[in-house]
Amino acid sequence: MDKLSAEDRKRFLADHPNWTLVDGRDAMSASFRFENFIDAFGFMTQIALRAEKMDHHPEWSNVYNKVEITLTTHDVDGLSPRDTELAAFIDKLAP
Repeated sequence: MDKLSAEDRKRFLADHPNWTLVDGRDAMSASFRFENFIDAFGFMTQIALRAEKMDHHPEWSNVYNKVEITLTTHDVDGLSPRDTELAAFIDKLAP
């Protein structure tokens, strides 16, 4: 698997404004807010099921109604098509 090209990154980020590049590493992140903890946890559960099928797990945290997600592919030490695929899925679920 290869890293995303500069053009692929630019195109993805233009189409998915929730995501931004992480300073100091080859990764992207997004934050999501929900009405309550149950909604946030349900969102994470749906992502977890998809991530497990992909064998591609996010770095994330949850505090009450907020979910922070960082994506990177450790096998290539940076962003890959697996990250954009999972991020696009996450955006479809997002409020």
